[in-house]
Amino acid sequence: MKRLIVVGDYCHDTLVCQELRSAVTGFLKDPTNLQMSFVHSYPSTIHTSFLLNQVVQTEERYGVPRELLIFVNTDPRIAGEVGVAKAEGAKGVILKLASGVTVIGPNAGFCFSFVKSKIETLYTYDGLEKGSQFRSRDLYPPVIAYLMDYLDNEMDLSEADRAVVPEYRGMHVAHVDNYGNIKTTIRHSDLKGKYEYGDVVEVVIGGKKEKATYVDNLFGGGVGNLVIYPGSSGEPDDVYLEISAWSHFADSKSGMKPKTGKDFFPGVTPGEPIAL
Repeated sequence: MKRLIVVGDYCHDTLVCQELRSAVTGFLKDPTNLQMSFVHSYPSTIHTSFLLNQVVQTEERYGVPRELLIFVNTDPRIAGEVGVAKAEGAKGVILKLASGVTVIGPNAGFCFSFVKSKIETLYTYDGLEKGSQFRSRDLYPPVIAYLMDYLDNEMDLSEADRAVVPEYRGMHVAHVDNYGNIKTTIRHSDLKGKYEYGDVVEVVIGGKKEKATYVDNLFGGGVGNLVIYPGSSGEPDDVYLEISAWSHFADSKSGMKPKTGKDFFPGVTPGEPIAL
């Protein structure tokens, strides 16, 4: 049985997670060895896609990709602004990545854009787009269980062009980690030739403008000073940039209040555009 990782905008809610776990368990041939974990996303398809890509990359580098199924569900119904019948949302797709990872979920917004280049085969699966406000519990579990139990060949799948997954372009907040470091979708190569280490870069997020020093790592500037630097996410040969400041936190001997990236841009949330 494959392991299951759920990436969704409800994964901080323990009740929802347990309901989903119970539903998936009920459809498995033998749930005794179920391995299931959750990664919470902000209700932003950019954030969800970033998280998905990080999970996939780490699995490809250190895990067993062919034994992993990822269920992605962030679907804020961004395709329209009027009411829909039967809670209809984005259509369900199943992705087979070149590494062997399988991904399933509604093809909403940019949810799969960050792994688009890794898609080997894409299938559509009808009947998962409407009929329940809680599709993760009521509609997806039988399909998830089939995939976990290696029953793909018994499923009625329709192959589709991966062009149904939109291209992502732009500069946005990708993730704000537990320290308050702001991970971005700006690649390191985007700054090469434009700035040198030590240069000051003007950063605008959410209408707030700040100056950050371009350095080669988080600790490359002074304590409490805003910096922009190659981070720990993205492709190893072209990582995403991060924006933050390092702090001594509770071990500060100067009494300085901890200050990291989120403190320079109050209220910063994943999916917000960034201007340099």
